[in-house]
This record gives sequence, structure tokens and C-alpha cells, in this order.
Amino acid sequence: MSSTLEGPVLEGTLVRLEPLEHRHAAGLAVAAEENRGTYAYTWVPRADEIGDYVDAQLARAATGFVAPYAQVSLASGRVVGATAYLDPRFLLSDDRLDAVEVGFTWLAGSAQGTGVNAEAKLLLFRHAFEEWGVSRVDLKTDARNSRSRAAIASVGAHFEGVLRNWSRSWAPGEDGLLRDSAIFSLTAREWPERRARLEERVARFRSRT
Repeated sequence: MSSTLEGPVLEGTLVRLEPLEHRHAAGLAVAAEENRGTYAYTWVPRADEIGDYVDAQLARAATGFVAPYAQVSLASGRVVGATAYLDPRFLLSDDRLDAVEVGFTWLAGSAQGTGVNAEAKLLLFRHAFEEWGVSRVDLKTDARNSRSRAAIASVGAHFEGVLRNWSRSWAPGEDGLLRDSAIFSLTAREWPERRARLEERVARFRSRT
């Protein structure tokens, strides 16, 4: 692949990940306002900020270092959140993508706990490992965000530790401050076993629908 991120449409049985476009803005605005009680440490735009949010993500995409997605529920056809590939690392010897992060993830309250997150991660991980051939996928979150840490661990990522003052805090009232970040990863060697477990988990969610 070229030394830029270009994420294709990724479709499962519960969710379809569509490269983010302006047409997703109205659906994202509704999703963002459903139930904001779980967003204590994750910045999610308000409905009136969605236009600027989409513009910012598309500007990041234009740099080649972010591939943003809208998450679309296949059951309802509604946009239920967002996610992205970001921060690619390329091998200088042959310009091959060696590692990538999955982040910028949020879901509407109604989509949480439905299997959408699990299948979205399955789709993103599978494409990264099996199509791009990466050796590692990174995930990180605010170290205080126990809900997000549990969700990341539930999709098979390995907790590596906490990096202090690692990145910008998104918590309310902490503008300009740095946060401690909990770092997780999956490696290519782990992926076959993690894929099987994640597929089983998604299948259990699917059986409930």
C-alpha cells in the first residue's frame, strides 16, 4: 500500500463501517445526543459541533494519517457512532505499513452492549492484519476510563501499561492538560487466536437478534 491510510468499506452482520463523509453528519448528530452519561473521559461532539467534527476528521484524512469511519447499524440502518484507523507506522526499508492504531471511537448509548463495538473491532483488526499485513495494532484510552479499558480488553487487546502525561485529556474541565494513557495492543502472532475468540463473541451477540 502507499504510505497513507485509505480504509475501505468494512461490512459485517451487525455493523458496516463506511469511510466518513459529510452525508453522515445528520446521523452522527442524533447518535451523539442519545445518552451522554458514558462519555466522561471521551470527547464526543455535541449535535451542533458535528459539522466541525466531520470537517476536522476529513482534514486529518487528507494528511494520510487518519482513515475515519462512520459506524452504521445494519439492523436499523442508522449511523450509531464513529471510529478510525490512525497514526500509521511504516517500515522505512520498503514503505510497508507495519503498525496502526484504532481509535477516535464512540458509540451512541443504544448501540453500546449490542455487539457493534465487538464486530467493528473484528472488522478493523482483520483488515489491518490480513489485508495490510501489519505486525501490531495499538489502542489507547484515558487510564481513568475503566469502562473504555474494559471494552478494549473484551475484544482481546493486551494491556501493556500506563504512559504518564502521554496525550491530551478529553475530560470535561481539563482543557490544555495531559492525561495518563492506558496502552493496549494486538500482535500478528496473537491474531489467529484472538480472531477466533472475537468471532465467537460476535456470534453470541448475533444469536440474540
